[in-house]
Parts: sequence; structure tokens; C-alpha cells
Amino acid sequence: MQVYLLFLYHGIALPRKNIETAVLDFTQAIGLLIRRVRAAAASHELSLSESAVMARLDREGPATIAELARSESVRPQSMGATVVALEERGLVERNPHPTDGRQVNIVLTAKGSAVRKSAGEAKRTWLAAAISQLDEEEQQILFRAGEIIRRLAKP
Repeated sequence: MQVYLLFLYHGIALPRKNIETAVLDFTQAIGLLIRRVRAAAASHELSLSESAVMARLDREGPATIAELARSESVRPQSMGATVVALEERGLVERNPHPTDGRQVNIVLTAKGSAVRKSAGEAKRTWLAAAISQLDEEEQQILFRAGEIIRRLAKP
């Protein structure tokens, strides 16, 4: 007797093979959406690592290169290169560390904060325009899916 593992997908029981295909389709769709949203802010020309550093500095405040490297799981030398690139564009600056004279803190500048804000607005504007092209039922499904995705992503 052969046993089939079934999953529910849009209210329909699917064999394991079909759920794997559905998961692959889903991950590809999410990836495409992320690329399109990032492209909306492409004029800001920030790499993923530069964007991540600026986001961390904006969220958590000043940090040393070693702290930034740990938070992004990269070598301090790689983070140093990222910080130099941001520094050359005036998006971050180095300030003396408040308690350790041997270290410096990397701080988001006003220009860096403005670039981050502008990039975020460009992404949200593009996404809002794309969602507005959906009918009301699709919009509600999409927003409900967002709630489910948030639950999946929680640690």
C-alpha cells in the first residue's frame, strides 16, 4: 500500500511533489518582488551590504567596524571597505568612541539618513502603485499573506 503525503494549497489537497513545486514558485515570486522593489530605489546605488550597514546604524545608532562586521557576519576587513565606500559618499562618518580612545564609532550622517529615507519612500511608492493595480479581493489576500509571512519569519 502506497501512502501519499498531502498538503493543502488553495483549499486543494496536493501530493508532496506539487507542494515542492508550489514552494519553489512561491520563493521565486518573493525573490522577483524583492528585486523589483530594490530596483525602484536603484538610483541611490547602494549595495546590499551598504544598505544593511546604513539600516543598522539608523536603527541601533553608532557602532564600531567590528560590531558592524559581527552584525552582518562578515570579516572586519570587508566591513572596513564597505564603510570607506559609504564614507566617500558622505553617508557615514567616523566619530571618537565615547569610552575607548583606540576605537571609532561609525555614525550615519544627515545625508545618509536622507538617502535611506528617500530609498525607502521610492520602494514604498513603487509597491503601493503595483498593489493598487490589483482588485480589492487580491489586495486583501496579499495583505493577509503578509501577516502569515511575518508569522513564518518570527524566530
